[in-house]
Amino acid sequence: MGKLIWHDLSRYISLSASVYAVWASFWGMLFRKFFWDFIGGILRNPGGLQPSPKARVFVTLIVKIPVVQSLTMVLGFMIIALEYPLPIFKGSALHRSMLLRVVLLIFQSFLAILFYQGTNASLWSLIAAVIYVRALALGERIEDAKPDEGKVGHT
Repeated sequence: MGKLIWHDLSRYISLSASVYAVWASFWGMLFRKFFWDFIGGILRNPGGLQPSPKARVFVTLIVKIPVVQSLTMVLGFMIIALEYPLPIFKGSALHRSMLLRVVLLIFQSFLAILFYQGTNASLWSLIAAVIYVRALALGERIEDAKPDEGKVGHT
């Protein structure tokens, strides 16, 4: 059997997680809910569970003004542009940097866990970051694209 290439596995997981994060951000803007509102919340009858007054900052940044969802969407698009990659990034140092991808995926995971729709994207972003760290530990490198790769009829 062949040898597992860890950064390729992480690339596919990262692409899936980032697409999911963009999609979750879109729905998070329509249906705004702070995911961690149940911690320290107050149960009222009628009214249900009300977030704790200590979470006022999060309620403002997620429910009233969708800042967190917007940042998650922008970060998701940035990661997709690095992973797929856009032609301006192909072959550059940014495209080859696994450490940059780890940092971006951890930020995406942190932001996506804050709103309700982004929990799965957060989990998969964290898994992709861990696998990139494993690839770094094994000394893997992202190679430059070959100039003739993908051309039809070229031998």
